[in-house]
Amino acid sequence: MRTETVVPPLLERLTLRGVTLRNRIVVSPMCQYSSVDGAANDWHVVHLGSRAVGGAGLVFTEASAVMAAGRISAQDLGIWKDIHVEGLAVVVREIRSHGAVAGIQLAHAGRKASVARPWEGGQQRSLDEGGWPTVAPSPIPFKPGDRAPGELTTEGIEEIVRAFGAATARALSAGFEIIEIHAAHGYLLHEFLSPLSNLRTDAYGGSFENRIRLLCEVTGAVRSAWPSHLPLFVRISATDWADGGWDIEQSVELARRLAVLGVDVIDCSSGGLVPGVKIPLEPGYQVEFAARIRREAGVPSGAVGLITESDQANDIIATGRADLVLLARQLLRDPYWPLRAARELGATPAWPVQYLRAAEPAG
Repeated sequence: MRTETVVPPLLERLTLRGVTLRNRIVVSPMCQYSSVDGAANDWHVVHLGSRAVGGAGLVFTEASAVMAAGRISAQDLGIWKDIHVEGLAVVVREIRSHGAVAGIQLAHAGRKASVARPWEGGQQRSLDEGGWPTVAPSPIPFKPGDRAPGELTTEGIEEIVRAFGAATARALSAGFEIIEIHAAHGYLLHEFLSPLSNLRTDAYGGSFENRIRLLCEVTGAVRSAWPSHLPLFVRISATDWADGGWDIEQSVELARRLAVLGVDVIDCSSGGLVPGVKIPLEPGYQVEFAARIRREAGVPSGAVGLITESDQANDIIATGRADLVLLARQLLRDPYWPLRAARELGATPAWPVQYLRAAEPAG
């Protein structure tokens, strides 16, 4: 008698518009600080390609700047000019050749731009040492000692919206199949969302409708340039973890608005807007945000944050708290985590044929 193999929820396929992921495991965008003038290079090919070899369903690039001034560091990946397409296309081909879907995160760092790489201290670079002027909704520095960012004019806002649209066209030329708009972690789009960083009194500040306006305009520009058969994600910080800031209730309503604009998945992170806040770090501490977005806004969601164990990740999907799990540091530690998770969940890992000789534990 033939016995059917039950596929663990974590390893089930997921179809979003015209794209099918082989499982629910996503490589979260992780900055590598290894570009020269925004260009992808061999490091990005090896780093991202190895995660596809490791079995993830979707592999995102790091935050890729839509404008040079929107980089976090001078070594960030970029997509603000056509010459960037060639290197990114190599990355896409490598990811796809190993069975994963290639995604790109489009970003503008806002007032958190112009900093040194983490291993160089991470502090804001002065203009004399290679830094550049930053912009934000209001002239409020991220932390004491930083330069005040320039307050964006209406013309400056319009330029940023156009930059996201142009970057989308380049992402399509490079062969990406999923785009994620970065509206989290205290970067520009998040800065407009939160009343802690947005003190504007024009059409882009004050009320909830005004504070979400830029993100909605960016979403519209991206969706217009992105084919209807390809999915669009938005990453948000579901809460600032600070009194008077952005919170989960606003996030739920935002998710409803974004779904109408053609967003397919809300990737639920948190924090990053203001320093020094107390965050209750524990395994899966952000999963409930994804669950509420999925349940109350009726939008597919992604869960991220201290998800490290196969049973934990599988349970998140099995209980309907999210449609995807995004792993970051755990996939730096173990690029082959998806293969290990499959074995631990009782499934047969889809080992690359080149590695089959090591597919079984040594006796």
